[in-house]
Amino acid sequence: MTAYAFTDEQLQLRESVRRYLNDHGTVLRTRELMDDPEGFDQPSFQGLFNELGVGGVHVPEEFGGAGLGYVELCIVLEEMGRSLFPSPYLSSSVLAANAVLLAGTLEQKADLLPPIASGGQVATVALYEESNLTDIGNVTQCVVDNSFTGVKSFVTDGHVADQIILVAKHAANPNGKPKFWLSRSDDPGITCTSMTSIDTTRRISRVSFENVKVEPLGDVEADFSVFDQFIDFALVALANEMVGGAQWLLESCVDYANNRVQFGRPISSMQAIKHKCADLLLEIELAKSGAYRAAQAIADDDPALPVYASIAKAAANDAYMLAAADAIQIHGGIGFTWDNDTHLWFKRAKSSQVLLGTSEIHRDQMLERVDLLEVG
Repeated sequence: MTAYAFTDEQLQLRESVRRYLNDHGTVLRTRELMDDPEGFDQPSFQGLFNELGVGGVHVPEEFGGAGLGYVELCIVLEEMGRSLFPSPYLSSSVLAANAVLLAGTLEQKADLLPPIASGGQVATVALYEESNLTDIGNVTQCVVDNSFTGVKSFVTDGHVADQIILVAKHAANPNGKPKFWLSRSDDPGITCTSMTSIDTTRRISRVSFENVKVEPLGDVEADFSVFDQFIDFALVALANEMVGGAQWLLESCVDYANNRVQFGRPISSMQAIKHKCADLLLEIELAKSGAYRAAQAIADDDPALPVYASIAKAAANDAYMLAAADAIQIHGGIGFTWDNDTHLWFKRAKSSQVLLGTSEIHRDQMLERVDLLEVG
């Protein structure tokens, strides 16, 4: 694949995932799951692993995965964002798998990745605490003697996770980079409480740890850190999911405008609607380019990844929120109603906008890192 063109095999993967989600990820089913305690359909989720084999898209075959790349993973995520498929896929197959792949030892990878890649276990990453809500790297909680006490908020799918990978510093090096630590959700010192969220298609929890025994991912004494790389990988994954949702909103706008007749003609023939849809198309295509380029940067091990990741997230934030707002406006009066589906994507757009950093944060980071880009 070049920076912006998919191979035939990648297009086939996209088509297979889209067909599956069209059958198993209908909006009607999503609405039903919004009131479900778990928030996702276990058989449909397991089908991603058993029928499509996308549970470990980017996980090496030796660890139970498909052995493909990050571009293929992002294709799957884009289709999930397009259908608003509720599942712990982002938490487990992306965030948790990335943490193990980047930080874990060979023994830890061999132990942890196969059940994640097969869907046998659900894992998540507990990242946020009070100190790093706006600066994600400002983690202050520490692990002392392989024991952790603290509170992590906004843990995606924490209520169904078998394995919780928490982010904390090592007490021996409180000024160093955060590290990843393994814990099990059934530890008696862990309490998981569901949090109220604007987006009920993606559940979040507050997880309290009280003297919980943890195991470091990788060598805790190593002077290198993969935390920043993990965040960049997560940004790229989320950006691709977001552009999928934005694309669905654009398609719903065009479809409605072509069918809604006012003053004897479809509203799509009116110049104001044409301009709005055209501007939205340009914004989404720009965001797609950023998301795809960032995914390719991971595949190419490009040292400029931090710049591309921030560009991708900032552009996806803007495009998704614009698409959500415009979709409500183009749909007119029904766009504000519960019965219309637009609000589901609007809520996902809003929750994703702040997850892992706003556009302003990432534009600032992009400017700080722009020297990583090659000139000429």
